[in-house]
Amino acid sequence: MISTLLLAAALAMQSRPDTLTLELGAKEVDGRVYKPHAARVRVWVGPGAGRLRSEWTNVLTVGDSAGRPVHRWVTTGRQVTAAGDTVRWELRQTYDAITLAPYGIVRTSSNGVGHALRIDRGRMTGTRRPAPNASVEQVDQAIERLGFVASASDLVPAAVGFRAGLVISVPVWGPSMRAAEQRLFSVLGKADVDVEGTTVNAWKVEERRATDRQLLATWYLLDKSPYMVYGEVPLPDGSIQRMTEVEVAMPPAR
Repeated sequence: MISTLLLAAALAMQSRPDTLTLELGAKEVDGRVYKPHAARVRVWVGPGAGRLRSEWTNVLTVGDSAGRPVHRWVTTGRQVTAAGDTVRWELRQTYDAITLAPYGIVRTSSNGVGHALRIDRGRMTGTRRPAPNASVEQVDQAIERLGFVASASDLVPAAVGFRAGLVISVPVWGPSMRAAEQRLFSVLGKADVDVEGTTVNAWKVEERRATDRQLLATWYLLDKSPYMVYGEVPLPDGSIQRMTEVEVAMPPAR
């Protein structure tokens, strides 16, 4: 009887998800899986094939800052507004190459909206212009809890490592947030997905908010370029925003 109960308990434990709860800086995270590369992302909305909402190109280079390896992401893109106007923008981000901790986020756009922010552990400083007709604001605020950057949350699973059944619980933060919120990344397994006419076998990962388990995104990820090949994000109106990403040639070094 006792052996039967022990066997049942062991089987129950095996069926439970393997959960890693990590903070920014955890040794289980190693962003060096990300190598220099360039990739183009397209965002689609609407029924059927949908319409192209925005498009951008990510370029990653690896550098050094005070003896510490860093990732420098340069993203240039364009977005079509509801009025049919095109807004062009550039985003420059610097992360710790190992921990993925953010150091700097600078965004400029053709409509004047943007920010230039420096993150030093628990403090964010810089400038921000939140709207085209707004004045430039000075930023100097404490961050109650820093986390992995929300706009690049899909970087986390590959930096931890893929394993079917693994759940990664981490804080996720963005410049508009005073404190990070906890999110769960569940590695469901390998799956085929259509990426602009090509079938890609990738790791399927769900990203959920920990507090209410709301689904925030479904990612199809690789541990090599272009890393994120497809994503789906539920929108407030019930529709789905779809993203495709393909590798492109690295631009010439400046």
